[in-house]
Amino acid sequence: MAVTIRKIEAADNKATAEMIRTILREFKIDKPGTVYTDPTTDDLSTLFEQPGSAYWIAEEDGEIIGGCGIYPTAGLPDGCAELVKLYTAAASRGKGIGKLLMEKSIESAQHFGYNEVYLESFPELTTAISMYEKAGFKKLEAPLGNSGHFACNVWMLLVL
Repeated sequence: MAVTIRKIEAADNKATAEMIRTILREFKIDKPGTVYTDPTTDDLSTLFEQPGSAYWIAEEDGEIIGGCGIYPTAGLPDGCAELVKLYTAAASRGKGIGKLLMEKSIESAQHFGYNEVYLESFPELTTAISMYEKAGFKKLEAPLGNSGHFACNVWMLLVL
């Protein structure tokens, strides 16, 4: 069966939060200052009701296998949104799903009129960082905005 990309719904919250936390444990970045302990991780459908935001789910055979979104994080410069919560389940990696979700989220940013996309990550996520660089993201020396994810230590920006 084909992979479907769609917006998150309330019924997806539990499975999406479980997927995200499983991946953070896998990479040993399940710590305070990440989405692992962020209470909004358990209610993403409500979080992404915020104007100027969207969260996309990748689903295959009724199972959530990935997700990624765009969010107007507080404190970012005007015209800038954050690429957030890009995760792909281990069994689904290497199939272009993460790239597809990232591209869909960047399209959303353009649709909303943003001219820059910021992200925060970890050096352990080498494949994701490589994908971001190929998409045109450039590393920054310091974080932007007020995501609350103080444990992240890779910051990148894409000018659209």
